[in-house]
Amino acid sequence: MLSPSRSRGFWIAVVLTGVGTGVAAAALTRLLQVVQRLVWGGSGVDILDTASRAAPSRHLVALLGAGLLVGAGQLLLTRLSSGNGIDITAAIWFTSGRLPALRTLGSATLSVVIVGMGAALGREGAPKQAGAVLANTLSDRARLSDEERRLLVACGAGAGMAAAYGVPLGGALFALEVLRGALALRFVLPALVTSLVATGVSWEFLPDAPTYRLPDYRASLSSTAWALLAGPVVGLVSVLYVRSVAWANGHKPEGWRRVLAPVVALGLLGAVSIPFPQLLGNGRDVAQLAFVGELAAPLLLALVFLRPAATVLCLGSGAPGGLFTPSLALGALLGGVLGLPWAWLWPGVPPGLFALMGAAAMLAASTQGPISSVVLVMELTGFSRVAVVPLLLAVATATLVARSIEPRSIYDARLTDAQVRARQEAREHAAEEVPPNITA
Repeated sequence: MLSPSRSRGFWIAVVLTGVGTGVAAAALTRLLQVVQRLVWGGSGVDILDTASRAAPSRHLVALLGAGLLVGAGQLLLTRLSSGNGIDITAAIWFTSGRLPALRTLGSATLSVVIVGMGAALGREGAPKQAGAVLANTLSDRARLSDEERRLLVACGAGAGMAAAYGVPLGGALFALEVLRGALALRFVLPALVTSLVATGVSWEFLPDAPTYRLPDYRASLSSTAWALLAGPVVGLVSVLYVRSVAWANGHKPEGWRRVLAPVVALGLLGAVSIPFPQLLGNGRDVAQLAFVGELAAPLLLALVFLRPAATVLCLGSGAPGGLFTPSLALGALLGGVLGLPWAWLWPGVPPGLFALMGAAAMLAASTQGPISSVVLVMELTGFSRVAVVPLLLAVATATLVARSIEPRSIYDARLTDAQVRARQEAREHAAEEVPPNITA
């Protein structure tokens, strides 16, 4: 329980974390747009549109430049703190939320720059890191206990996602279900306040609109039957995806290869992106096209393999970045592919609805956070509840299959095996201590 003697300082830190994270998320989003506009032209919002019209040489120059930045940035970041740095998940579970501030913020800035240049990673990692660092710093100033610090850092990271995407409820649930590992009642209010404040502040600088725009999809018996059959398939694919992320994270280059590997990997991505510009960036544009059914079948089949391969390639080269939007994009592509034969067998379901259900299922299975994933997808898309039953069925079956085979999430995949085991034991111990009316 939170210490009563620290309650005032804790709540002040909660509000200040929300304010600072909202400003940081807005600044990082603007930085992404500026970099994207400088490198690819256009408005700086839609990388696919401008990259599709760019000369092949621009693809190569942009991604080789991103590779050089990663190599140089990794060398610089290693000088800012000793060791290999600390992942947010690892920090919350094993160091009570303590993070090396300069190195974490440096990695966040670098990830935004290279995603703007075309690296196939997510941009949400940067605002999450900024929110976590701010929460850790305020915890020092307020002299919070380790338990308060751990919670505040999780709330700060969730608020970063909330502010960047305009998803206050989803960000709060993500902080608790995925990062903190417990949907305990005593944690809910701090997470909600932090995310609400951060989102409200970010709306002073960023547009208040859904990230994705959808038609008015309706549920049907056909879509419900598809969800029951496709959910387990998505769960199996998520297991392969998580294990690929774990493999890539465990085989990151060391020594002088830290400079050469990202140049080679991102240069290869630049070459492949000439015929497939959909591989560039975090995957938001590809997911949008899938959600409205505007990707042809041959392209869907190609991208469902190439898109996750590009993400794993970037991650394995040592490039920093998030996995949230790439995972959502993979789910949208997979849902679209699985919908192709179903549309022939049982016509009537819009292709975009297959993609939407696949995205929610993949996100839930790969993050091991079904509740936060459903809410995030609804907030990101402004999704109507009329088709929520098949969506929930796809999420539930995918998560059940994935969790039965692979207990790790994409965020656990960045931990060592010993850390994963320790986290599982800690979560089981916490669940035993939580009263019956609290979900852990």
